[in-house]
Amino acid sequence: MAKKEVPIDYLAKYLPAGTEVEVGRYLQQYHIHLTIARQRQSILGDYRHRTVYQNHRISVNGNLNPYAFLITLIHEIAHLLTFEKYGNRVQTHGIEWKNIYSDLLRQFIENKQGDQPIFPEDVKAALMKSLINPAASSCADDGLIRILRKYDKNEIGFMLVEELTVNTVFKIKDGRVFKKGNKMRKRYKCEELSTGKFYLFSPVYEVELISQPKP
Repeated sequence: MAKKEVPIDYLAKYLPAGTEVEVGRYLQQYHIHLTIARQRQSILGDYRHRTVYQNHRISVNGNLNPYAFLITLIHEIAHLLTFEKYGNRVQTHGIEWKNIYSDLLRQFIENKQGDQPIFPEDVKAALMKSLINPAASSCADDGLIRILRKYDKNEIGFMLVEELTVNTVFKIKDGRVFKKGNKMRKRYKCEELSTGKFYLFSPVYEVELISQPKP
């Protein structure tokens, strides 16, 4: 199966040290059905509000590093709290959600486990900056992605598009092969080699290196 329900005492495997207790309080208080999902390309987490027949449901990708996992889970819990307060009367990522998410995230930023902060200083700085105007997706803040990636167990041969030189050939997760072109404002124009079509890639999109241009 793609997902499995997670017992609260199993959360420590996915979260920064010591945060599973605080997270567990939210899971218990709001009867959240939390599942760990396999890697999904388009989303890091997902929330489905409670119904007459089901509890609140949250899923988070299990391949995330502990800091990214916690941030994504907070993002989804903020959706739950927004629903509890406003129902379906507000926009999904409107000002109401932004305020709730910012307040919730700030609690974790300011809390400590013993004498140590939950987040490393570089992650904390990026999060504080993002609080000004939280992105609709935790994977949409390029600066935060660059910082969080430092804490990933990176696979050999995988790089961000911005790290590749022009004319480098790379492959994406669905198997398609591209050649990197020049930057067009915020994104890179890349050619799909099998079709000759051009696509724009985020600078922080992770790809698999195939070959680099000869000097």
